[in-house]
Amino acid sequence: MVKTLGLTHLALTVSDLNRSFQFYHDVFGMLAVYREPRFLQAQTPGARDVLVLEEGDDEVGKSGGIKHFGFRLTDPRDIDKAAAAIEKAGGKIKHRGEFVPGEPYVFFSDPDGYEVEVWYELPTDSVR
Repeated sequence: MVKTLGLTHLALTVSDLNRSFQFYHDVFGMLAVYREPRFLQAQTPGARDVLVLEEGDDEVGKSGGIKHFGFRLTDPRDIDKAAAAIEKAGGKIKHRGEFVPGEPYVFFSDPDGYEVEVWYELPTDSVR
């Protein structure tokens, strides 16, 4: 086993760099930390995650076997706010519910059709 500091980034091919970045900025508050004409790295304020968006024509909206990716909420009461922000920013809600009582989720598609999840995980004493 190799010890890591966790997942560092996710890279997506998108059809419109500005539209895609604006979506993730409007919904999750992600900020651009590095930008080139057809490439952008965005990060959640206060976190070390990176979402890489690269404009291109190949396989836009195709996951190559990745079913979805997700964002974790800090407060379960924000699930309705998240759903409203997703729709306002141009996303499409696929389904929503609770994994277990107190752990709400929303699955949605972003402007390029990638499936994304936003959810709240109940605190635990140990890492799952």
